Amino acid sequence: MASNEPAHEHREEEEATGADDEDTGAQVAPIVRLEEVAVTTGEEDEDAILDLKAKLYRFDKDGNQWKERGAGTVKLLKHKETGKVRLVMRQSKTLKICANHLVIPTMTVQEHAGNEKSCVWHAADFADGELKDEFFCIRFASIENCKTFMEKFQEVADSQKKKEENEDASTAAGLLEKLSVEDKKPEEKSEEKAEEKTKEDDVKEVKPSDNAEKKDETASA
Repeated sequence: MASNEPAHEHREEEEATGADDEDTGAQVAPIVRLEEVAVTTGEEDEDAILDLKAKLYRFDKDGNQWKERGAGTVKLLKHKETGKVRLVMRQSKTLKICANHLVIPTMTVQEHAGNEKSCVWHAADFADGELKDEFFCIRFASIENCKTFMEKFQEVADSQKKKEENEDASTAAGLLEKLSVEDKKPEEKSEEKAEEKTKEDDVKEVKPSDNAEKKDETASA
């Protein structure tokens, strides 16, 4: 009998513990209430014109090999005011930026040799906080996504080229207009001098007549 007592007591402790773990249905209010904090991504003034899942690589010149930069979402973002477009890619879990550069007219994207799901391009990238000349390779889950990326990338580069040409034309027109205005200024000055001279001549013509009138008045007196 004495040998069964410890086991009996152990069972009673388990039952008591199990009873403590049971859900009573009571609701306990949190001690500290957390407030929502607005997180800025730097993309608030931009519209996404492309958003795809991919894996990014950069070419390591020293090691002469491709190194993975991260897997996540690649976006083409167009600024609402300036119209400039940049490529931004963040890692899916950490949201760390692994690519961040403007898409400019001189850029071209090409299919990676031997892989229809990948393409490559050069860029002055700012992902590490300073401009670096990088050679990127991006790989997608499907050939369709890769083609979509390449077409949109090239379309943006071409549109930026036209935008720059229009801006250059507007700037040139402004300079020509400014020069034409400056050319007119000497003429305006000469016209003003001519008008002043005419006024002086008119004054000179008036003065003798005044003197003549005075002499006539003296003679009559």
